[in-house]
Amino acid sequence: MDDDTLCSIGELARRTGSTVKTIRFYSDRGLIEPAERSPAGYRRYDTEAVARVELVRTLRDLGLDLDTIRKVVAREVSLADVTAAHAEALDVQIRALRLRRAVLTAVSGRNSTPADLELAHRLAKLSGTERRRLVDDFLAAVFDGLHGHPAFVGVMRSMTPELPQDPSPEQIVAWVGLAELFRDPDFCSSMHGMAHGMAADQAPDDAFGLTRTLAEAVRTRVTPALAAGVDPASTEAGAVVDGLAAHCARVLGEGSGTSAPRSRLLSRLESMNVPRRDRYQELLAVVNGWPPPERLAPVLDWALAALRAH
Repeated sequence: MDDDTLCSIGELARRTGSTVKTIRFYSDRGLIEPAERSPAGYRRYDTEAVARVELVRTLRDLGLDLDTIRKVVAREVSLADVTAAHAEALDVQIRALRLRRAVLTAVSGRNSTPADLELAHRLAKLSGTERRRLVDDFLAAVFDGLHGHPAFVGVMRSMTPELPQDPSPEQIVAWVGLAELFRDPDFCSSMHGMAHGMAADQAPDDAFGLTRTLAEAVRTRVTPALAAGVDPASTEAGAVVDGLAAHCARVLGEGSGTSAPRSRLLSRLESMNVPRRDRYQELLAVVNGWPPPERLAPVLDWALAALRAH
């Protein structure tokens, strides 16, 4: 080989922006083989060594170990196979890091105990089967005794979180929040009472129909009054209550002149006014990638106060 095409270890280091120590280390590990040695025993490198140093440095920056890099340089394994495998391994690490970050986010900013942190971490790490079992147990408790209603299949589906295979940190945080609600006996009992209240006095094929109708009526009629700061005990609020009661009478097929629609409306809205229901819906929307839902609690609170006052 022409000596003019060879360079010393110092020259190779200069050309590649590396140190002599690094080049010597790569050479000793079999990553950068010298083309020959001078009579005095000094390493001499050909022009291809520059490209090999750049490749080794790039692969090291991407996190590949030296033994794998040596196999790539020696063409014992293909670069395509190695990089694909490494990218897959990085995906696993990224998901793990997202999980850790989400757990830390879920417990930060609140007065969490070590037990809270352990619980959040355990809930976030549940497998798909374990998550499904937790959700199914919660829904079975909420709708206990109501599964004969055909409409309940759709309602249960609308309440089911589906965490994607590669969730965002926000979705993991939301899932942990939902899982904590699933494990809360008070919340489960409140939702159970709401479900049974919704189903009361309704035909099987119309389960939840009245509740959805009333929810929209309350939202439509009460939101303007709430935004305007109308006092629930005021005469103006009484007119809103009259409109809601008349609407309830039409839906129930009862005479608007009786007290039944007003008392029925009060009972129905009380069963719908479940603490943390809005929180459940908000977390569910994040997990499932749905648009943020409108909060129902503020208009329900106002409507209940107005009904009791009138």
